[in-house]
Amino acid sequence: MNSPNGNAASSPGTSRALRLLIVDDSNIMRRRIERSQQFEDLQVVGAAANGVEALELFRRHDPDLVTMDLTMPQMDGIECIEKLVQLKPAVRILVISALADKATAVDAMEKGANGLLNKPFTDRQLNEALAELMRGSG
Repeated sequence: MNSPNGNAASSPGTSRALRLLIVDDSNIMRRRIERSQQFEDLQVVGAAANGVEALELFRRHDPDLVTMDLTMPQMDGIECIEKLVQLKPAVRILVISALADKATAVDAMEKGANGLLNKPFTDRQLNEALAELMRGSG
């Protein structure tokens, strides 16, 4: 079963694209993450503005990877991470946050996040962080 786009890029033997959910209360940031990611085998299945929306989209699309902001209205990233991991323990979560607070980052990791990227970031930093997350899934 050869895929028409020649999936030699990152993970050989993977028959389907990994699904990515983007969670950030900033529409600009959600669009930037979606535009900046450069992986053929990573498909954006949803973008949520808060944790409540994220849970709804997560249940609907069953993503493999999630980028997660921490500071959001209605449900923050820490609480959302906890709930996503309860729903799907194998989910891989990359926290993307402007918070320089180490305690919050540690808290996110303890709740189940797999990586951390500080805002502002370059496209290269984003893609390196996503590549690391993708290697860990599957």
